[in-house]
Amino acid sequence: MGEEDFDQKILAKAVGSAVHDQEVEIQRVMTPGGKFQVRWDEVGSATALGQLAFFAEFLEVSGLFERWVDGCPMSYSSPNAPEVRDVLGTWLLSILDGQRRYAHIAGLRGDAVAPQILNMSKIVSDESLRRALAHLSPCVGKRCSETEREKREAQLAKSAAWMEATLAESTSEALYTPWILDCDTTIKLLYGHQDGAEISYNPRKPGRPSHAIHTYWIGNVRMVLDAEVQSGKSHTAKHSLPRLRSLLEGLPPEKRPRLVRGDCAFGNETVMVEMENLAQPYLFKLRQSAGVKRLIERQWSRDDWENVGQGFYAVEAELKLSGWSHTRRVVVVRRSVKGSLVADAKVSGKGKKRQQSLQFADAHQPVNIWEYAVLITNTDFDLDAIGQLYRDRADCENGFDEIKNQWGWGGYTTQDMERCNLSAKAVALVYNWWSWYVRLAHPKKRLEAITSRPLLLAGIARLTHHSGQARLLVTITHAAGDQVKSMIANIRKGLDHILRTAPQLPKPDRWRSLVRYIVAKIIAAKSHVQLSRLLAPPVMKGATG
Repeated sequence: MGEEDFDQKILAKAVGSAVHDQEVEIQRVMTPGGKFQVRWDEVGSATALGQLAFFAEFLEVSGLFERWVDGCPMSYSSPNAPEVRDVLGTWLLSILDGQRRYAHIAGLRGDAVAPQILNMSKIVSDESLRRALAHLSPCVGKRCSETEREKREAQLAKSAAWMEATLAESTSEALYTPWILDCDTTIKLLYGHQDGAEISYNPRKPGRPSHAIHTYWIGNVRMVLDAEVQSGKSHTAKHSLPRLRSLLEGLPPEKRPRLVRGDCAFGNETVMVEMENLAQPYLFKLRQSAGVKRLIERQWSRDDWENVGQGFYAVEAELKLSGWSHTRRVVVVRRSVKGSLVADAKVSGKGKKRQQSLQFADAHQPVNIWEYAVLITNTDFDLDAIGQLYRDRADCENGFDEIKNQWGWGGYTTQDMERCNLSAKAVALVYNWWSWYVRLAHPKKRLEAITSRPLLLAGIARLTHHSGQARLLVTITHAAGDQVKSMIANIRKGLDHILRTAPQLPKPDRWRSLVRYIVAKIIAAKSHVQLSRLLAPPVMKGATG
């Protein structure tokens, strides 16, 4: 009897304690919608990345994440060190979530569902990730012995080769279709004392130190072929040229771009000679130097200006500037400037005073105001194609805006440049993976991350286990819930097609088949396909004396 009373007292105290704790945890909150009772859920497993499971299936079928982890040249000797899979999985989730700083990883550490989806044991801390990246890409510039320096350089070479191979795999299969290589440089603002932070060209904040990210794009589909971080003063085309040349030389003839396209920074003798030596077609813009302005003066009165669409007119000519080795084909493009224009003119006055006057350009007056651009090329594309290719060049700027402001290229900054360079390539890699995933879901047009993440990643998912099965209950908070389900159905249809038609293929071959499937869907979804006509293999014009 005594033992039974003792057990009942213990049970009563336990129940009473639980009830008391529950009463303490409940918080009554007054809101404009009335009174709510709020209680913290300490034991539930939930994630804000509710649709991550579908993207993880995409990575599993293609094997992209597994090969990235297996090829990572990182190995710890300490038994307490984090697993490579946990480090790279944390890095992937941080980039995919749109974070820009390592410290933001703390916002993911309470997620108990996302690590299980990627077969991780945990999400590591931001300090662990920074140390892991320092192990992958050690700083060579620090003072160290010759033996240690050689060891660091060898590790840096392994990491660079690993990341470049993975990045190349994400785009390799798409290079069999006609494509354009866009070259450009974007500026990454810096606010600390980072390695390579130098004051140079900075259009947004002049006088602020920066890094220069040299980028090589696959035009039209807006994929990153490669990216390289250099110091702030290394922003010109001559610093892009070595990597550009190595990329072109490393591609087999069937994967070479139909055209290399760049802005006025690439329209110089050094770059053009390199392209001509590689037998590579190119289209660059020329700076409006004195010789180029004289060319425009000679062409403006011609009466054979050809309409090349969207208000642009073009004529063809030949040009040989001082310092050039031979005459080259140029295309002068112009369009009429519309709208009210005001010219600010300063007129010198007597003494120290200067008069300032405004000159208004009236659109109703019989005066034409033209905007000119001079393009140089070694191809025989007609003027209509040149005009379209010149306008398409602006799409490269849209890619920069997305990857800098919606992904992590503007962040993930460390003191040394080695980790900054590795992070830039990792952001480009995840960006490519996500771009393929979104095009599989919505092949008709490309969706930027600011649109695609809320559609295809966000949502509240709760994990439960029953009968040995893990179940995810996903709640979509987006207004376009039906569209989300339709896009997920497209994704699963594509993955099922690959698994059903080629179940025996290894995962690398599955990935190639999946890319071909996505490219076919993109081409089929285009209502006006001009790419095949514009990018027919060009006949390069021979050099003239």
